[in-house]
Amino acid sequence: MSSSKPEKPAVDYLRFHRPHAHLASTFGNDTFALKAEAFARFFGTPMFLGAQTLIVAVWIMLNTTGITTFDVYPFILLNLAFSLQAAYAAPLILLAQTRQAARDKAQSDADAQHREALAVANTERQAQAAQTTAQLLALLEQNTHLTEMTKALSERIESLTSEMHQHLVRNDSAPE
Repeated sequence: MSSSKPEKPAVDYLRFHRPHAHLASTFGNDTFALKAEAFARFFGTPMFLGAQTLIVAVWIMLNTTGITTFDVYPFILLNLAFSLQAAYAAPLILLAQTRQAARDKAQSDADAQHREALAVANTERQAQAAQTTAQLLALLEQNTHLTEMTKALSERIESLTSEMHQHLVRNDSAPE
């Protein structure tokens, strides 16, 4: 004999987040979007800052020591490179911030829906618990009533048995 519990249906904990899944990637899901997002994320890393500092230091050293003179002081080509970098970095960073704000709002909305669903489920559980408590109290009252009836019937049976016993004793001791 095998006892098998009915399996609970799997709970989809992300059911409120799925409608916002399209916001997961900052720039979309195509190749350009993925590369643009990776590039925007790379801007704030220590590796990027270190590499940029090293390149600028080598650039200035090469041009000031006279090893090469492709960009002499005031380093106009270096300024142009920084301007070009800023021209691409700023819009990518702003776009990333805007999309992150949209993802955060969607996540917040989904969390609020989840909390509301939990509140509804909790209210239903409390109502069920109150109903079960009421049923238990009713059963307890019925049990008490039946116990009292059983006690009264037992006392009545004992009384009748005693009366019958006395009646039989009188009939046995009566002269014939």
